[in-house]
Amino acid sequence: MLNRVIQQFGLQIVSINEVEDSFSSTVYKCTLSNSENVFLKIPFSKLKYQRELEAYEILKGRVSIPVMLDYWSGDVECAGAFLLSELKGKPLTSKATPTVAYQVGVLHAEMHFTRPPANKVLTGIKNEFTNWSNFVEHQFYSFAEDVKDILDEQLFEKSIEKFEKMKQQLPSPDGPSFVHMDFRPANIIVDNDTVSGIIDFESVRFGSTEIDFTKLYRDFLSVDVNLYNAYQEGYNSIKPLIDLENVLPFYRFTDAFNSIGWCKRRGIEKNALFLEENLARLKKWLL
Repeated sequence: MLNRVIQQFGLQIVSINEVEDSFSSTVYKCTLSNSENVFLKIPFSKLKYQRELEAYEILKGRVSIPVMLDYWSGDVECAGAFLLSELKGKPLTSKATPTVAYQVGVLHAEMHFTRPPANKVLTGIKNEFTNWSNFVEHQFYSFAEDVKDILDEQLFEKSIEKFEKMKQQLPSPDGPSFVHMDFRPANIIVDNDTVSGIIDFESVRFGSTEIDFTKLYRDFLSVDVNLYNAYQEGYNSIKPLIDLENVLPFYRFTDAFNSIGWCKRRGIEKNALFLEENLARLKKWLL
């Protein structure tokens, strides 16, 4: 399939390496004969292909993202493929400065400032905002089918009870906004002290911003209060930030629970470390 995609785009490749931190799509970093670096992305499914395609069309000129150099709608064997420019830099880490955290806040708010287009019919990106509570509930109970096989019965029942109780305490949703759904350090590219942009749009929706802070908080903002404060300042410079303390407990809990289900679906052995991390997080919320 890779050779088919390379042929489709007519690329003259000197070297090619698969990107490791890509959990759904297959992504390759390619160096071309002119020494330029580009990325080949082959989505996991046709739906993910369509979401990514629409996201690039919607965000272009609004948010810093790679340039889509070409795309292919695929065939019976391939869901499609994208040829993307390189964002200079490396994925965000917790060693970043408050200056970078401020820029991450600006970038995140710019994305959330994006509303559903009035003049375009979307077939990949759904607007879940009007039924937001149902969307969150459907996600949780869908993963619950997988989680049930991993947790003991008592812990599983406690999880269900806690979800139902915490869900009732959520404020009115904030949106409709473009939400990334996987806004984590690996998808935020930083070049020294400058945020280059954001990548990976195969899970995006239009919905409530409240769901989109969880992974960033888990892997970055919770590490240092100075990063957290700088991020909030950057976000507020573009649009008012919701009261995160009011929604983070619920979404941190559901993220741990849903991640356990994700590990079951994608292979327990392959994702053993991530599974253990989320089991520990879940137990902290329940015990």
